[in-house]
Amino acid sequence: MSEKLIQRRPVDVSSGRFSSETPELIQRILLARDIHSEAALEHGLSALSAPKAMRGLDAAVAILADAVTAGRRLLVVGDFDADGATSSALTVLALRAMGAASIEFLVPNRFEYGYGLTPEIVQVAADYTPDVLITVDNGIASIDGVAAAKARGWQVVVTDHHLAGAQLPDADAIVNPNQPDCGFPSKSLAGVGVIFYVLSCLRTELLQRGWFEDQGIPVPNMAEYLDIVALGTVADVVPLDRNNRVLVHQGLERIRAGRCRPGISALLQVAGKEQRRVASSDIGFALGPRINAAGRLDDISTGIRCLMAEDWNEALELATELDSLNRDRKAIEAGMQREALAALEGIGLDGDLPWSLCIYDAEWHQGVVGILASRLKDRFHRPVIVFADGDNNLVKGSARSIPCLHIRDALDDVATSHPGLLSKFGGHAMAAGLSLPKENLEAFRTAFEQAVRGRLSSDDLRAVIDSDGELSPAEFNLELAWQLKYLAPWGQAFPEPVFDGEFELLQQRIVGERHLKMVLAPAGYPQQAIDAIAFNVDTELWPNNAARRVRLAYKLDINEYRGRQSVQLLVDYLCPV
Repeated sequence: MSEKLIQRRPVDVSSGRFSSETPELIQRILLARDIHSEAALEHGLSALSAPKAMRGLDAAVAILADAVTAGRRLLVVGDFDADGATSSALTVLALRAMGAASIEFLVPNRFEYGYGLTPEIVQVAADYTPDVLITVDNGIASIDGVAAAKARGWQVVVTDHHLAGAQLPDADAIVNPNQPDCGFPSKSLAGVGVIFYVLSCLRTELLQRGWFEDQGIPVPNMAEYLDIVALGTVADVVPLDRNNRVLVHQGLERIRAGRCRPGISALLQVAGKEQRRVASSDIGFALGPRINAAGRLDDISTGIRCLMAEDWNEALELATELDSLNRDRKAIEAGMQREALAALEGIGLDGDLPWSLCIYDAEWHQGVVGILASRLKDRFHRPVIVFADGDNNLVKGSARSIPCLHIRDALDDVATSHPGLLSKFGGHAMAAGLSLPKENLEAFRTAFEQAVRGRLSSDDLRAVIDSDGELSPAEFNLELAWQLKYLAPWGQAFPEPVFDGEFELLQQRIVGERHLKMVLAPAGYPQQAIDAIAFNVDTELWPNNAARRVRLAYKLDINEYRGRQSVQLLVDYLCPV
């Protein structure tokens, strides 16, 4: 396992413009995240970026408004993850509320058709006889699929957030903040955020046309869908810039107030989470994985139908099914992880590892390779690609990267220097997907290692934990823990506060299979016992009966047991001192 370096974020408190009532600790945390005043924490909807700079938006809205008012058949083609599921559910729910006469959704089965709007999916979509096809969370790379849809006489509206390639599809409208010449300032919108903007502007257009009055239907309140937007945004792990924080904050507020979809309430119940205290971390670690499990193991439409359910009993039944799938996913992942670690022992775990890890097993589950890649990336702090068998003698890989390496650009390096080695690839800075002929796997492993070495230095391979400093013994209290929990929607690129320090190790034991439960005391204060837990520890190293003192990186959290609340440390990293 890679050794981790704990470093404290440098902060100049004098650069802030906070009121004297804001504690210095909170000021330091916010300044480290480029927040310089309380005003920057304003999360009202008025703080959202205006849609007028979003290229293609007007064209998309005009097409959809004409389709709704003319009673045309609409079909949504989504993706098989939580962002795709929330985008699909949001689009169908909102368009139905706007009076669309016919609106259905279709999500490709990842094991049969792969990702995105392909010509094969267009053939399946033909059974729905759509007039207008809307992609959500995909489509920007679907050159052939859009062409196939257009050849059938359909109008095509692409809404996506993934990086655009050199060529764009010939759609009737493309809405994507990451397409060339788009001036929309928030480039980090998830797919569900993009379609939320489109639908919000569509509502305005239909209102101006007098459509709702003519039809005698209420004007939809788009804020009612922000619970779905928050779920998709957090689950897709997009950076929480100002715009996304507003969307997530508003959605969380609705969920806590009980004004959310029955499916979200049901998912929280099966996950054992208290709805009135839900935080962004609960979405990321409890709700998102349960929806994703459907797309990984079975059919994401189960997750979509859960989000769309109007009846509580139906929602709970579907949420229970998703919970069961997630348990199956965990079991499959655990087995794959054991096999992967055993395979890696042959390439020098006690010596020099390659700068990249590419592993393959013919028996591995194609839907779980992304999670395994993420786990191995965290463990060894290297870019990782995990492959499983696909169709037609292809292997399909899921890649996860470390902060210093743009994984899609590294794959582009391979494709450029070794034409024909890859069949296709795409993705983001931190995650990507690819496929290649099985016989090319060893050559790809070598080429990818070269590409990674060309972009990284050896220092980049050491994991760094950014800390917000050390808490004093007096700061281990519930008031601060609650304040930090709800200070802002924490998430990707806007991380929850992490602290570090040395502690006396008073008690330690394994709970569950791999979780280390501890009782600690701040160094020099043995009488101040604090509960702590570290999840998924290496059971060959812990418990460590020789350890009397440990150095931690941790989050300040609240544990509730039998109605009693107490401070608890969630340990991200620990080592004996």
